[in-house]
Amino acid sequence: MGTSAKFEGSIQPWGNSLGLRITKAIGDLAHLGKGTKVVVEVTEAGLVVRPKKPGKYRALPYTEREMVAGLTAHTAHADELPKLQLSEIGG
Repeated sequence: MGTSAKFEGSIQPWGNSLGLRITKAIGDLAHLGKGTKVVVEVTEAGLVVRPKKPGKYRALPYTEREMVAGLTAHTAHADELPKLQLSEIGG
């Protein structure tokens, strides 16, 4: 069986939700870091939190070249862009 570790913490309010802070050591052992997407599963024993497996890369239906083909200043509505003020460009 793999590495095992325990720690005690408290569920705390976080806006309209609840949060649990874990120590860096526990996060490292569980392969969790800042921004890691996780899956949370409710079981009879409690919660199981594990890193989300990366999904398969899906090719976009169009290339960038296809999306901008035929694009002009007129069709891009460039005339509707706001003009910069001198104060915005340091003038």
